Amino acid sequence: MRRLAPAAAAAAITALLLAGCTMGGSTDAGMPAVDTPSGEVAPEPGTAEGLVAEDAADGSADAQLADRSVITTGWVSITVEDPVATAEEASALAVQAGGRVDNRTESPGTDSQPPSASLTLRIPSDELDGFVDELRELGTVNSVSMNASDVTQQRQDLDARIDALTASTDRLRELLATATSIADLIAIESELTTRQAELDSLTQQRDWLVDQVDFSTITVDLVTEAVAPDPTPDDFWSGVVAGWNALVGFATWLGVAVGVMLPWLGVLLVAGAIIIGIVVLATRGRRPRADAAGTTPTPTTDPTPDPTPEPRASRSGTPGA
Repeated sequence: MRRLAPAAAAAAITALLLAGCTMGGSTDAGMPAVDTPSGEVAPEPGTAEGLVAEDAADGSADAQLADRSVITTGWVSITVEDPVATAEEASALAVQAGGRVDNRTESPGTDSQPPSASLTLRIPSDELDGFVDELRELGTVNSVSMNASDVTQQRQDLDARIDALTASTDRLRELLATATSIADLIAIESELTTRQAELDSLTQQRDWLVDQVDFSTITVDLVTEAVAPDPTPDDFWSGVVAGWNALVGFATWLGVAVGVMLPWLGVLLVAGAIIIGIVVLATRGRRPRADAAGTTPTPTTDPTPDPTPEPRASRSGTPGA
């Protein structure tokens, strides 16, 4: 019996570990069923009972809307006279609303670039509408864009997994305190370390998600009239004016382009003349050599033989007949 005691203890610890592993995936199969009366009749609308039921339904719907988790992001473009000074005012408005400034970029004006500023602000979701209304008073609003993303299901899933892992780690700590063998201690500590790391990761994800839900992200671009987009034409005469302005702008750009390329054209003409002169001189220098080589005398041969045969000398020294 003494030999079987350590084995029984190990089996009990293993069973508890397996029970902790399956805690996060438990279902509602073990929940007791709720008996509902079969003869219950729905209250008629317009009666006192019907009004109470409607109020209860409206209250539950409002509660569901309040429990929703929504991430809101937006972008606002405003034309102002001094973007740098206006950026300071926008930052002050964000702090007054309970928010903060995550990013701020300022570009002072130069001879070739007008001033501008850009801010990334985190505003409490409950104060977002009022903050946007205050931004409209800083200048002329060019455009406003808002986007909402519902992450209720993702947040509920994270909360459920965090609750299950928290309960599992608590049970593992209890098992660690009552373990009697080194093997059990090692197994429990390894499992506890793994689950604690997963719990910390899920907690960080949930905290980031909650921050995104509680604080909306608004990007504010502050520009001057030189950078602000021109309004699109909406009638015939405004279209004619827009076309004339485009033509004048193109003519101005073309004149600038010709002015920039004119010195380069002069350099190219001079370089081309030099190259042509070198080619002409080289061609003239080669012609006399070719003529001298062409006047070299060559021996000529007459391929036609003499038709008159020479007389043969006789043996006696007299010509023969």
